[in-house]
Amino acid sequence: MSLSSTSFQFMTASAIHFGRGKAEQAISEIAKLGSPLLLVHGRDGRRVQWLSDTLVEQGVEVVGFSVPKEPDIALIEDGVAHARATRVRAVVAIGGGAVIDAGKALAALVPALRPAMDHLEVVGKGLPLEQEPLPFAAFPTTAGTGAEVTKNAVLTVPEAARKVSLRDPRMLPNMAIVDPALTDNLPRAITLASGLDAVTQVIEPYLSCKANMLTDLICCDAIPKGMKALTRLMEAEDKAARDALAWTSLCGGLALANAGLGAVHGLAGVLGGVTGSAHGALCGALLPYVLSANEEAVQTSEDLSEIVRADLNARFAFVKNCIGGALGCSADQAFDQLASWSRANALPGLGDLGLEAAQISSVAEASAVSSSMKGNPLPLPRETLETILQAAS
Repeated sequence: MSLSSTSFQFMTASAIHFGRGKAEQAISEIAKLGSPLLLVHGRDGRRVQWLSDTLVEQGVEVVGFSVPKEPDIALIEDGVAHARATRVRAVVAIGGGAVIDAGKALAALVPALRPAMDHLEVVGKGLPLEQEPLPFAAFPTTAGTGAEVTKNAVLTVPEAARKVSLRDPRMLPNMAIVDPALTDNLPRAITLASGLDAVTQVIEPYLSCKANMLTDLICCDAIPKGMKALTRLMEAEDKAARDALAWTSLCGGLALANAGLGAVHGLAGVLGGVTGSAHGALCGALLPYVLSANEEAVQTSEDLSEIVRADLNARFAFVKNCIGGALGCSADQAFDQLASWSRANALPGLGDLGLEAAQISSVAEASAVSSSMKGNPLPLPRETLETILQAAS
């Protein structure tokens, strides 16, 4: 018996273009979004010159904006001022999750009447947007966050040492163009960290207390494909595996936007603000230990009915079989093997990512009230969160 909700709402981008060659094919539609167009990209704008040149050929005035790091409030404020000064009418982001989140935030805040902090969760006022965002399209160049189909942008607030979301249903992109060819030949370390994030984002919604029938279908398809693709890409470059991992990343965005996440992201959001480390690496370091802690909590909790416990046990069994199948081990060894395999492929632990032992207690305390924790299969006490952080270090 499945306890996933049979009554739900499902939100995503207005249009999704998936497949090799879709990036070039979508440009004529992108050109219709508006001009001048703000093209948000990573540190090196030369990597997206092909897109800028093609848009210019179609009569679009292109204004560039670089996002050389994970976006913070100061960077977004600079981008808003730049976009307003050049009177942009649309925003396109091409890059990893940080670039897409920055583009999504800029599209939302350029027309806004209030400062960004008024709309941020946790550390701000959390007020809804008063104006419609500018038209927005996203081209992911990593297979990780699924940000091209979500309604939030994760931003760093340095003075609060937190990463928090700017969130509104109207922030869902007008177009998501997922072309796996844009991820070909990514560096191995980026593939591993972003890929583990993608896998996490189909596992957590599947185990979430807010799962529904549609997110279950999406996640059950993507979890085994993502794990097999990631293990293959640690062995050799493979276009079919790139395609599968891009699909997993897209599915993760679709699932998390509609079923929430869990303790991995609850902890990673706080850790990102404290350490400044890349989100995907943090998620990958945490994933096996959170899974183990959650499974143990399901077995020992006195607050779960036997029906709920049985359903969660079946879900954990499926996840363990998917991980074990990809890593060549038994289901019982899956979580331990995932931790060992990740470290063997040079994924850093939390200590190497900047977490100090003296910070563990405060990180656990802040994480317990993060928005992502609301989707965890059941509440985890602070002591358990501290144990996870210690184990993942």
